[in-house]
Amino acid sequence: MKFLLFSMAMALMVPIASNAQQGGRIPLSNAKSVQQTDQIILKLKTNPTAKVVDRLKTGNAFVDAVSKKYKAIALTKRLLGQKSQQFVYIIKFPTGTAMEMVLDAYAKTKQLEYVELDAMGSGGGIQSIPNDGEYSRQWSLKNDGNFWLSPATVGADVKMESAWNITQGDTNTVVCILDSGCKLDHPEFSGRIWNNRREIPNNQIDDDNNGYVDDYQGWDFVNNDNNPTDDMGHGTNITGIIGATGNNNRGYAGIDWRCKLMIIKGLNNINKGYYSWWASGLYYAVDNGAKIINLSLGGTSHSTMLQTAIQYAVNHGVVVVVAMMNFNTDAICYPAGFAGVIAVGSTNANDERSITFGSNMNAGSSYGSHISVVAPGNYIFGLHHLSNVDYNYYWCGTSQATPHVTGLAALLLAQNPARTLAQIKSIIESSAQDRVGTSGEDVQGWDPYYGYGRINAYRALLKTSLQTPPQSFQLSIYPNPNRGQFEILLNAELFEMNLIIKNVLGQQVFHQKIAAGTEQVTIQLPNDANGIHWACFYRDGQLQNTQKMVVNQ
Repeated sequence: MKFLLFSMAMALMVPIASNAQQGGRIPLSNAKSVQQTDQIILKLKTNPTAKVVDRLKTGNAFVDAVSKKYKAIALTKRLLGQKSQQFVYIIKFPTGTAMEMVLDAYAKTKQLEYVELDAMGSGGGIQSIPNDGEYSRQWSLKNDGNFWLSPATVGADVKMESAWNITQGDTNTVVCILDSGCKLDHPEFSGRIWNNRREIPNNQIDDDNNGYVDDYQGWDFVNNDNNPTDDMGHGTNITGIIGATGNNNRGYAGIDWRCKLMIIKGLNNINKGYYSWWASGLYYAVDNGAKIINLSLGGTSHSTMLQTAIQYAVNHGVVVVVAMMNFNTDAICYPAGFAGVIAVGSTNANDERSITFGSNMNAGSSYGSHISVVAPGNYIFGLHHLSNVDYNYYWCGTSQATPHVTGLAALLLAQNPARTLAQIKSIIESSAQDRVGTSGEDVQGWDPYYGYGRINAYRALLKTSLQTPPQSFQLSIYPNPNRGQFEILLNAELFEMNLIIKNVLGQQVFHQKIAAGTEQVTIQLPNDANGIHWACFYRDGQLQNTQKMVVNQ
């Protein structure tokens, strides 16, 4: 982001899934450190059946009375994905409204599943302008140790040139970049921008009946129109890292040279965005066929709406790659802290965690128990959102690390389109290069600073298949890693299974029978269990699925 590492907008959130039923007061956590927002998100327990004429009403009399009392000035109805047919309301109030009182009043109606402030977050990159450039600027793809802006180590890169010898991408892979938009007419993206073929351009009709008029090239949720053009630069940089066309005698090379790039605008011209914009963009991306979603953004407030949108993507097998953000602490940002995503930290050209970004001594790669992997994120040159020929800009941040992982996920899908979300995540993590850092933070195996290590595209693509049998069913294990208590979500297989958990030596440390039709299991590993383990699911003695687990006692 541009200046937002110092002043990132944070907002209050009031989950009331259980408390609201009693009409109880919901405490606002860390209120003194939170910047106020003037919008709320609410979801009704029961959708009104009567047609609503007033643009400021939901149709629920109790809720609408609160809106009227506090002088709501705008109301927007947002669909939570076409495949769910559920929706929320975004309600805006005049500047200076006492939002704590508004939230309390809504909660006491007892009509809501949840109500929360529509928090704001930001992109996770910092922009700078150096003097000159050539392909050697892209140290993240090939590091020869001669990068001039910072100390560099030979080979401290993602091994991209070797990876391109295996695959350079596939036009059938759709990657969504939910960011500040993109310079859609940049030559590096010629023929690469995703188009909604069900929509006839500029006829002022919602041809595909998805709620968005003329969305033939994505959508702008900031201005609520069909022009997701970048007006601040962050999104164009991210899109270029993922997908600038390589080997075309101009500019830079992206990770994937062929994938289609779905552009969703969810950050404004000062690099900020409401969570409701991000959640709506997630639903749009999933509903319109994105296989991978890049989220180089985040905020410090939890949000039920955003978490539900992430889960919607995960449930539909979409790979979601998210920046850890740049606070140089273990404080959790969202959506990186949600289950099912690949959370990405940043390394520098010396193969160390980015404890500073560029000349900014107040920012560094965040870390914590939710990190998956790290990737290069410091001094990452890229495309300019206002010029087709200016290549003199670089950005720094976990924002820039994240699209390296997104691009790798796209190449893995190009190599084998049948790969599942779980398989792609496992390949990226298990092929990552461990013990790259020299700071003492990068210990053997998973750690909270580097995750499983710095990604290695070549090693990932060499894994032509997981070292496990074909996955016969889907599952999700979270939080992963944690101290030993895991939740396992299954897709309700209609047969009995045995869950056996083994350590890295192959020794059994846990066994439990799982009844047919079970959807969720909570397990507690022994107190002496620590490090990497494997959850193995057997049916009739045959291994059906294997997932990695990490225990930090």
